[in-house]
Parts: sequence; C-alpha cells; structure tokens
Amino acid sequence: MTVLNEWFFPRGTLTSDRWECVIDGNTPGWTYTGIHVAAMDDDTIGLPAAELERIVVPLAGSFEIAHEGTTTVLNGRDSVFDGPSDVLYVGAEESLTVGGSGRVAIAEARTSIRKPSKYIAKSDVPVEVRGAGRATRQIHNLGWPGTVDAAALLVCEAITPAGNWSSYPGHKHDELLPGSETLLEEIYYFEAAPVRGTTAPAGADAFGSFATYSSAAGEIETRALVRTGDIALVPYGYHGPAAAAPEYDLYYLNVMAGPGPDRAWMFTDDPRQAWIRSRWESLEPDPRLPYTAQTEGNR
Repeated sequence: MTVLNEWFFPRGTLTSDRWECVIDGNTPGWTYTGIHVAAMDDDTIGLPAAELERIVVPLAGSFEIAHEGTTTVLNGRDSVFDGPSDVLYVGAEESLTVGGSGRVAIAEARTSIRKPSKYIAKSDVPVEVRGAGRATRQIHNLGWPGTVDAAALLVCEAITPAGNWSSYPGHKHDELLPGSETLLEEIYYFEAAPVRGTTAPAGADAFGSFATYSSAAGEIETRALVRTGDIALVPYGYHGPAAAAPEYDLYYLNVMAGPGPDRAWMFTDDPRQAWIRSRWESLEPDPRLPYTAQTEGNR
C-alpha cells in the first residue's frame, strides 16, 4: 500500500545537532546522495572527511570554506531568487569547515573516487532558461558535467516564477537503460518567497506544490504544499510538477547520484504527458526570466 507523502519532510523534521536538516546514509531507504542545510550567524560548522564528494552552495549570504589546508571565499547572494552563487566542489576524503552568516546547503554523493576540488565563480555557472510559456523555469547548473568534473554528483537549482510549473512533464530516472535513462535518486530542497517585486504583508505564507507518483520501479505518492526548508525525496517513480502559486516564486535545489557507470541525467517522460514538450515549440519563454540580483528594496 502506498503511503501518502512518505518521502516528504517538512522543515524541522530532519534536524540533527546544529544542522537544520540532514539527509545521508542513515536516512531509511536512502543510499547515494545527501544534503546538509544550516542557518549560520557569524559562526562555523563542519563535516568530516568521508567517501563523499560535496558541493557547498550558499543559499543566502557569503561564506569562507576551510578545506585541504586552504580557505576559499564564496561570494553568495541575498536570496536564492537572485541568480547563481559562487560554489565549491570538494573531492572525496576531504573534510571542510564553513564560516559566515546566512543559509548554506552542502550537497553530497557517495564515492570512493577522488576528484580534485574546484571553485566555481557565479559568473561561470551556466544559466539556462528552459521550457516555454507557463512551463518556463530558470536552471543553474552548479554541479553538472561541463561545470565540475565530479565522480557521481549532479547538482542544479531551479527558479520557477509565480504561476509557472517546472519538473514538467512528469518524468523518471529509476532504471538503468543505456543511452536513454540513468538510475538516479534525487533530493529536492525547496524555498518560496512572495513574487519578485512584491511587498507582501507580514505573515504571508509563501508556498508551492510538488507531486510524485508510482512507476514500475516502486510505489510512491507525494502531494504536498512545499515551503522554505522542506525536503522531498525521489527514490524512484515519476516526479513533477513543481508548481509555483500565482503570488509566490518557487526555488529548489536538486541533488542526484546513482550506481550506474555514467554521470549523466537521462530520463523518461511519462508517456501520457510526453506530448506536452512539443507545445513549447510554438510558445515564447516567460519574459520575466532570467532572474538576476536585484537592487536594494526591490523585494
């Protein structure tokens, strides 16, 4: 029997020590990927060396990362809706310590292959406006082939402007089908905020929605309103859409990895929904994108 929202974790349900949320090898049913998120106030927090490669992603604020006997400064952003941030890839078997103020995420994937660490400036992060019409979204390929030479880890983030859908049409990557689909488990970390340029009243409840549903690989059903700090896991099954309410912008950080030999994101659309992509050929991208840094007071 499928349990509704079994793989959905509201903010506050994954706390561990000083971490606001932790997904790792101790999470039941989870194997290949992980994420740590922390809110920091001019302090430090660290992770030990392990058979894990990692990418440090400033969500809000800037940070200094001590690793491999050196310090790397990551110039961040005011919020996740202000374009990409500097990020740092840290290879397996390396510890790291993060210092600064703001919110930071550390994505990870299990591997015994040691790759060299790499700093990626925000100006070098590929920014893609994907889809068209109400399916337009903005993708930052932070930890993607061509950006980082990782062993297994795939990391990107998406901005879905108010009223739009992303992770759409529903798709899956839960089978190893050479040349057409890779087997990847996936983490969604969400944030939401009042639509860009709007001043919302105090207490406004920014949210979006997210869905998963079963495939031949396993039974899963997520039907959740998602807010800042929420996590959805996708061990298998079709996933999408992630929908932004008309009054709120939606963001998510994706972390993927799997057991296959290829570090690649190859997926299969739900055959009942695959036709939707052909409609985009006759539509224009949403002119609100790309989102970049705003001047003070515009949000």
